[in-house]
Amino acid sequence: MSVLYPVADNAQAALAAPKGRVARERDAERMAGEAVMFVSEFVGPTFKSEEAALDAHAGLLDDDRPGRRRMIGPEDRYCELKPIVDRGMNPFAGRRTAWRLSVSYWRTLSGMSDRPHMEQARKARKKAEAAELDPQALAVLAEQPLQPLHPQKALDIGLFEVRLPENPAIIVADE
Repeated sequence: MSVLYPVADNAQAALAAPKGRVARERDAERMAGEAVMFVSEFVGPTFKSEEAALDAHAGLLDDDRPGRRRMIGPEDRYCELKPIVDRGMNPFAGRRTAWRLSVSYWRTLSGMSDRPHMEQARKARKKAEAAELDPQALAVLAEQPLQPLHPQKALDIGLFEVRLPENPAIIVADE
């Protein structure tokens, strides 16, 4: 049996009130009535220990701790507990592992439009207004996917190939 992923506008809706759950993209598009995109996003707070995260998300994840053993069905495996780096406010305190819930779901394209669009971080940090960004704006900026500055050019030849000096149109392996 395959995983039935929720169809929703955002990660919170995928957990609380999805439009339905399906395995395939075409079924998700039919259910949503529009195009969808498969995404995995973090949702909810960060926990300092794996045990605290498992307690908070009971019923969504497998729990193999003694006395609390619970296995979810194969169709319900759309949530995953992932370790992340928690840097804290003090840069000298070091890094520690924290835990956060990740939800995989079919996100509707109308749900993509509710996210504010900001410039790439490499451009935004150079502006004078960068010092005035609040924590929420920084979080939105950090969650945006990276975008290339310009399209990648096609590679002419491989790493261990050379052009023949007498005929540059011919590429041979360099040994």
